[in-house]
Amino acid sequence: MKIAVVCANGKAGQLIVKEAVDRGFDVTAFVRGENKSAAQNVIVKDLFDLTEADLTGFDAVVDAFGAWTPDTLPQHSTSLFHLCDILSGTDTRLLVVGGAGSLYVNAEHTACVSDGADFPEVFKPLASAMAKALGELRQRNDVKWTYISPAGDFQAEGERSGKYILAGEELTLNAKGESIISYADYAIAMVDEIEKGDHIGQRISVVRE
Repeated sequence: MKIAVVCANGKAGQLIVKEAVDRGFDVTAFVRGENKSAAQNVIVKDLFDLTEADLTGFDAVVDAFGAWTPDTLPQHSTSLFHLCDILSGTDTRLLVVGGAGSLYVNAEHTACVSDGADFPEVFKPLASAMAKALGELRQRNDVKWTYISPAGDFQAEGERSGKYILAGEELTLNAKGESIISYADYAIAMVDEIEKGDHIGQRISVVRE
C-alpha cells in the first residue's frame, strides 16, 4: 500500500509516518523543508503547491496540516479544499487529522464540545476554523474522505499504549471517564483506518482505552 503524508514534519505527521513505515508500507513524506520523519521517500513541496500529478498513484493521502495563528486559521479550509480538488474523482482516499472541538455532546447533534462553558477561550478560534473545514468537507461527495477526531486531551508526548476505542460523531469517554489520547495511539488508529477503509465519507473519533 502506498501512502502519502502531507505536512509530515509536524508532530502528528511524524508519528503517522513512523507507524506506517514500521508496518512495512511504502510511505512518502511531503514536507516544506528538511525531512524530520522516518520516511525514505521525501518530496519537498508546500501543500498549496501540490498538483494532481504529485498525488497520483497513492492509495491514501493523510492530511496532517495544522495552523494556529489568527492569520493562518483560514488555511484549515483552503488547504483541505485544495487537497480535495486534487483528489476529486479518484480512488485515492483522503484521511484528515481533525479536531475534537466539533465532536457532539448530545444525541441530537446540536451542541459541540467547543460550545461548552468550560471550553478554553484561547482554543475557540482554532475549533471554529476546524469545524468550518469539516462542514465543507461533508459537502464533498467527489472525494473518498475520512475525518478522524482525537479525544479532547490530545497529548503530543503521551505514551503509546497500543489500545484505543473507535467512536463516532459524539465525544466518547473511556472506562475512567476520560477523553484522552496520545499522538502515538492516534497514529495507530489512523494507520488502522488506512488499512481497513471502513469509514469513507464519515467523521470518526478515537479515545484511549
